[in-house]
Amino acid sequence: MYKILIADDHPLFREAISSVIANGFPGCETLETEDLDSALIIAQEEDDLDLILLDLNMPGMNGLNGLMSLRNDSPTIPVVIVSAEQDKQIVLQAITYGAVGFITKSSPREQMTEALQQILDGNVYLPSDIIRSEKPSDGMHRRHDESKIPPEMLSSLTRRQLLVLERMSEGESNKQIAYNLNIAETTVKAHVSAILRKLGVHNRIQAVLTAGNVDFNHYLKR
Repeated sequence: MYKILIADDHPLFREAISSVIANGFPGCETLETEDLDSALIIAQEEDDLDLILLDLNMPGMNGLNGLMSLRNDSPTIPVVIVSAEQDKQIVLQAITYGAVGFITKSSPREQMTEALQQILDGNVYLPSDIIRSEKPSDGMHRRHDESKIPPEMLSSLTRRQLLVLERMSEGESNKQIAYNLNIAETTVKAHVSAILRKLGVHNRIQAVLTAGNVDFNHYLKR
């Protein structure tokens, strides 16, 4: 079964997330720590860890520098940021710096369980409500405008690819997309590869960000 390290300086939250893991993943082994230094040591000693849940603001973290230190020291262990932070830019920076997911501490238990399952299945988890939020700064507005997908690129996508991209932008994993569209997961992967190629992006995260505010109904009507 899975082996997960919970690195958070709040005992009540460690207890809460341990409960979520115990209920959602029976038999899962959890380790706990409350600062970055000890998290780095445990990650070195326990090289069979399946996942590290990392609090963004615990002692030693210094923002996302702690994430980078952990990724540099133990690059084979996936790291998920679990934080009360809900700033879109910080979420995106965390993924850019190597996190495989970002879970907000205000998430309902069921959502946390679903997010953990998605990550343990090898997917990246992004909180779709934050990614699709409309509250960026003026600078973010400009960057967002610059990263919009040109209409001709969207028009080059087939109807099925548009449907897949729409569900990607809502944070669904390939497995969820396959189930919801009633197609094979291998077919979804092929569509994702074609979407990345046609949009000129390198990975799923970039595709999701550029598609954040696309009016899919407009393109699906054609």
